[in-house]
Amino acid sequence: MSIILFIILLLFLIGQQVFFEVFQILCYTDFRLIRNEESEMAFDGIVVANLAYELKEKLINGRISKIAQPETDELLLTVKSASGQYRLLISADASLPLLYLTDTNKPSPMTAPNFCMLLRKHISGGRIVDIYQPGLERIIHFKIEHLDELGDLCRKELIIEIMGKHSNIIFCSEDGKIIDSIKHVSAQMSSVREVLPGRDYFVPDTMSKADPLTVSFEEFSSHLTRKPMPVSKAIYTSFTGISPVTAEEICSLAEMDSSIAAKEYSEDLLLHLYTQFSIYLSAVKEHTFTPVIYFNGSEPKEFAALPLSHFSNYMPKEFSSISQVLETYYATRNQLTRIRQKSADLRHVVQTALERNRKKYDLQLRQLKDTESRDKYKVYGELINTYGYNVAPGEKKLEALNYYTNEIVSIPLDPVRTPQENAQRYFAKYNKQKRTFEALTVLCKETAEEISYLESVQTALDIALTENDLAEIKEELTNSGYIRRRYTKKKVKIKNKPLHYISSDGFHIYVGKNNLQNDQLTFHFAVGNDWWFHAKQAPGSHVIVRTNGAELPDTTFEEAARLAAYYSSMRGSDKVEIDYVEKKQVKKPGGGKPGFVVYYTNYSMVIDSNISQIRLCAD
Repeated sequence: MSIILFIILLLFLIGQQVFFEVFQILCYTDFRLIRNEESEMAFDGIVVANLAYELKEKLINGRISKIAQPETDELLLTVKSASGQYRLLISADASLPLLYLTDTNKPSPMTAPNFCMLLRKHISGGRIVDIYQPGLERIIHFKIEHLDELGDLCRKELIIEIMGKHSNIIFCSEDGKIIDSIKHVSAQMSSVREVLPGRDYFVPDTMSKADPLTVSFEEFSSHLTRKPMPVSKAIYTSFTGISPVTAEEICSLAEMDSSIAAKEYSEDLLLHLYTQFSIYLSAVKEHTFTPVIYFNGSEPKEFAALPLSHFSNYMPKEFSSISQVLETYYATRNQLTRIRQKSADLRHVVQTALERNRKKYDLQLRQLKDTESRDKYKVYGELINTYGYNVAPGEKKLEALNYYTNEIVSIPLDPVRTPQENAQRYFAKYNKQKRTFEALTVLCKETAEEISYLESVQTALDIALTENDLAEIKEELTNSGYIRRRYTKKKVKIKNKPLHYISSDGFHIYVGKNNLQNDQLTFHFAVGNDWWFHAKQAPGSHVIVRTNGAELPDTTFEEAARLAAYYSSMRGSDKVEIDYVEKKQVKKPGGGKPGFVVYYTNYSMVIDSNISQIRLCAD
């Protein structure tokens, strides 16, 4: 209520037009912050150094033949150099700033935006004479030589700032004056720096960070020891271009606990840390980069320009180019994000059904608990029939010996009824609760199975990687009656395959991505001597190991169990119990839902859900 009153007061004091302008700026700033928080990864100075070196190798002396602006905050430059033609994608998007070479073209709008037209006027046909990174900042400068309207040789600078929500593409004259930028930043939006035509360009030193490439041991030690925080945080908050991941890597290489404050370490240990810090960053000075992506299964978890030894739990994949790393990483992450967005409707259907069934199950259990006293009413009826001849008319209770327990019990009576009528009343209560118990027992079992099934569909949605995966899950939900089928003239056949891995020993392992695939794998694909794996009492995938009659080594058993743990609701756990058994022991009960099986004898093992070392086949 106080916020509403504040807005009304603000509207009254400053006027409607000014209010909406201020409100728009605030919303724009907050929205950018929210979007930036959603982005897990960000360029650090080492990645930008790798990019600058790669671009310098390929684009120097190249001419800019095409300039396009496919998105509001994105440029696509085509550069022809001696080594070939390249496309350079530059994005200043607040949530996903990007800069890399790509083979992919993007359609441009019919009418080019003003910033694009300005660049075409000034640097179309211009020659790139230098590309450099100031210090280890997340900034790349392109110096471009071109002829002006009078035919005189001029130089301009295109400056790309990869700084999260502050990312921008700024076009400057040779003397450092801003000609224009893809995003205008006024004094209302930033009190630190305006990015507007006619202003001087500068990089605001808001964090007072030191240059890690030139820092001495004395400066290094002074920066770390004066900060009362973990040593890894002190590193990335003290030096330009160092990310938290890089700081953790340096501490790992030095074999030092990153959570302890630097002032707790002796000078010798700090010198050892400085030595590892310098060795690690020497690769930046020498341009010996190793672009790599670290995968957790099929999901990329991190990328880097230099190796990360403390990511040993993930599968590294090295690339020859940092541009390939960025394009692969963000394309895969975007695909996962897009699939999660497209699965929102299916998730809503499943979640709604789950909540309804869980409420129903709780109610059924409470009702079932109310029937626990049914046998008592049967005994009361029998005891009244046995001892009722002693009951005087109008009595409200009967004290009698319970010959089942040899205890005296007090049985309430209805004084207006005869003993026989009281006995019949208790027998009627018993029979009613007995019927209720029998019906509820069946209903509780059915509801529990329904909840288990819906949880398995929920897990399948978490596993889904492609639109075909979602289409198959939708078909499953339609067949189960959760989604109404829409009849069309042409039925599209869904082509989808289970995941295919190869164990360290060369055995083929298949993983179902949903319940339909689980049934297909277990009962149509696998043969009797193949091995079947599943997380114990948890929704998840069926995992089949093809034996071809051979005996499985222990390593293959463990890797198949890890896959069963990873593709289940227990993903991420260090200890997951896995049931495994020969496929011929697995049966499908009559009328069972998709993916539901029974087995009466099995082996079990407890294992982690790390599958980074298991090879995924491309088919």
